[in-house]
Order: sequence, then C-alpha cells, then structure tokens
Amino acid sequence: MDIILGFRLENISLQWWKRYHCKLSGRGCGGIEIKNRRGFSMYEITKKEILSESIFLMDVKAPRVARNCYPGQFIIVKLDERGERIPLTICDYDAVAGTVTIVVQAIGASTKRMAEYNVGDALRDFTGPLGCRSELLCEPVEELKKKKILFVAGGVGTAPVYPQVKWLHSKGVLADCIIGARSKNLIILEEEMKAVAGEVYVATDDGSYGFKGNVNDKIKDLVSQGKSYDLVIAIGPLIMMKFVSLLTKELGIKTVVSMNPIMVDGTGMCGACRLTVGGQVKFACVDGPEFDGHLVDFDGAMKRAQMYRTEEGRAILREREGATHHGGCGQCGE
Repeated sequence: MDIILGFRLENISLQWWKRYHCKLSGRGCGGIEIKNRRGFSMYEITKKEILSESIFLMDVKAPRVARNCYPGQFIIVKLDERGERIPLTICDYDAVAGTVTIVVQAIGASTKRMAEYNVGDALRDFTGPLGCRSELLCEPVEELKKKKILFVAGGVGTAPVYPQVKWLHSKGVLADCIIGARSKNLIILEEEMKAVAGEVYVATDDGSYGFKGNVNDKIKDLVSQGKSYDLVIAIGPLIMMKFVSLLTKELGIKTVVSMNPIMVDGTGMCGACRLTVGGQVKFACVDGPEFDGHLVDFDGAMKRAQMYRTEEGRAILREREGATHHGGCGQCGE
C-alpha cells in the first residue's frame, strides 16, 4: 500500500488531492517522498548546530524536498511511526547536496525529544514542500528592485525570513531586516542574515544587545530617521505580527505576515489553522502561510489557538464551525 503524506490512499478524497496537489510546490508533486509501507526512507541528520539554549538548527538529507522547495514553504516532521506531526518552516535548502535546513525551538514534548537527536540519527518522516511559496517569487525581479522591503523577524521567525532575504539577494535585491528577541541569547542567524541583507538591525526587549526595545519600537526609530519602506514582511509570534500590522497600517505600508505559528497538522484537516482574513475563512497550511497582515483577524486566531490546546476546546470548535471546521479535505466543505 503506497503512502502519500502519511495517509492511506483510500482515505484521501479526489477533491482534496486535486486541491492540495497544486499547493505543494506550484509544479506538481516532485517534493513528496512516496514509498510503500515497508520501504519508507529515513531522513538522516547531516548537521546539527545549537543556536541558543532552546533553539537548534539541523540539515536533513531529503533530496526530493530540496529539489522542489521555495522560500515561504514548510515541511512536516515525524520522529517515529507513533510521533506527532511537527510543522517546521524551511530555513534553507541545497538542491545539489540534497539537504534541507530547519530550525527548531524545543518547547513541547516532541521538539524536546527532537533536540536530543544528533548527526547520524534519522527522522521517520520529512514531508514537503507544503504550503504556498512566498509572494515575492511571483513578482518580476525588475519590480522588486524598485521596492524598499523591510523584514521583521521575531525569535524563531528569523528562520523563515532568512531564505526569502537570501533569495532576494540572489536576484540583486537587498532588503533590510529587523531581528528581535527578548534578550541577546535568543538572537539567531544574525551573521547569516548580514551576508545577504542590506541593513540588519537587532532589537532586544531588555537592551542586552543592539537596540533596546521591541521590533515595533525599532520600526518607529527607523521611520523617525527618515527611512521609508514599500513593503513589510513580518514573521514571528502572533502577538508580534499583530502589533507590527497595526503600526504599519497607521504608516500606510503594505504588510505580509506568515501564520505558521498556528499550524498543527499541516494539511488543513485538523482545523487548527482556520482563521479569518478579510472576512473570509482561510487555512494557514493550504491557503498560506502568508496573508495580508492588515486583513488578518489576529484576536480571533489567538483565541482559537488557546481553545485548540484542550480536548474540550477542540470539541466546541468542531460543533460551532460545522462544515467549515476543516479545510481542503473534500468531505466537510471548503
């Protein structure tokens, strides 16, 4: 029996597969590892680097994923056959070496167990690329060169920011970047970002490194210095993206946010990443993860994330939302 994305084929509706198939890489399903049940590939860890006391980086050998992924997309990791699905944004990729770089913050049981893995160990599943690629890749390069772009990265959000800044650099576009964290020891990928960005600004809440204040304070500081931007791309905790979007709306700057923090299953079938964007129901993992930050209902998303953490909350959401609780499965409506 062949397996696709960890589900038996007979359990996948044709409607769901047609919709989700086109989301994978924009060019078909070349990024999916398809094996029979007794012949699964194991995905070897070829590099591990500790970035902070709770954040680590890994290079994983996954040639098909590496050949087909784009900035903005994500993958799903399972440590073993019974492990939970862990959605992780793609930090970098090397199609020649066949490796994909991920950055993980050890905060839950599965990610803490994953932190114990070392070079030579292997992951059970490494499924992707999933989600839609960054909107930047859809714009003509000559148009991008005319824009002043500012990335705002909060904490581990620096990881998905990096491949977008790196891609722009490869096209001759230098974007600025703010890296924010509570303190110096939580700042990651600073030197990597400096190698591909225009200006890199570091902001820490406690002032232990760089600018003292949060990322919003730094945006205001840059504006007060006469800096202007045509586009802001913010990736980080929900609360950070909410307040960045509120500020940039006041400033009249178009803003894109990545709603990857609310993803759980990664296929639209669990209902966790259901959110409202411009009054319409969307699902971060299949319709995003990028959305117009000025249209996202952040308060609704944060309240939902809290409810989804308990079985009682999930039951309430399923009953309240009915046919729109899931997205893209083909069985319960769009």
